[in-house]
Amino acid sequence: MELDQLRYFLQVAEKSNFTRAAEELQISQSALSRSIQKLEEELGQPVFERKTRAVTLTDAGVLLQSRARQVLSLLADTKAEINDDGQSGCVRVGAIPTIAPFFLPKILRVFSKTYPKASLVVQENTTDQLLKSCTQGEIDLAIVALPIPAKYLEVEPLFDEELFLVLPPEHPLVEQPNIRIGDVEPYPFVLLDEAHCLSDNIVTFCRQRSFLPVTVERTSQLAMVQELVSLSHGVSLIPAMARQRDDSDRRVYRSLADPKPTRTVAVAWNPYRFQSRLLKAFREHLAQHGR
Repeated sequence: MELDQLRYFLQVAEKSNFTRAAEELQISQSALSRSIQKLEEELGQPVFERKTRAVTLTDAGVLLQSRARQVLSLLADTKAEINDDGQSGCVRVGAIPTIAPFFLPKILRVFSKTYPKASLVVQENTTDQLLKSCTQGEIDLAIVALPIPAKYLEVEPLFDEELFLVLPPEHPLVEQPNIRIGDVEPYPFVLLDEAHCLSDNIVTFCRQRSFLPVTVERTSQLAMVQELVSLSHGVSLIPAMARQRDDSDRRVYRSLADPKPTRTVAVAWNPYRFQSRLLKAFREHLAQHGR
């Protein structure tokens, strides 16, 4: 059994399709099919159930998927440990979309100057996908907002961040000197899609104050939330880091009276994977920036 066979198998399992897997691997579909066929002959049973438009894992395939991930992760960790000089290597960073473009650029720039031989790869995705990638070793750490279901991950809070009320300039609350969350209850909200944890933070905060925000529109981009507020589609709550990057005069940001809505930004990683000195240095860099 060859390592490439395992890599090819995992790609087909992820894509559930030979054509898409071959495109991702940049090999011909016939070469991929021959590799999987040879693997199945060696195992003595099929690992995929072939259907018209997709393939699914057999019971043997499910077991092989788990073992293949462990084998490839162990080899990757062994190579990283042998070559761990504390200065070079790759750190794979994941971050949710409401953090990545606002928090990471400066961090990456400063770290790259300190460690010029290191390479940093950034993946932006939803919390669920990042935690899955972190658990499976596809990324080294994930920068997310609490709470998270991190059963097999180590989690370290970095900092708390205020959520600001964003209003169109002509909104009646703009001139109100002291705005409480209850004052916002009559107005519709513009929120991110349910896949984004910021929406959960907002809804949970409102529920704790005995009301559920009426959502008129949902979008996948924080910038679109801001634009829809500018167009008087509703109001919203925006993280401080996004507010600091917004110099538009088409929106007004107000800090709510205590208790202020906040979120906690944290970093999560898989403690069962090899932790290189470079990765530990990057985590410390994140902690220092958070402090």
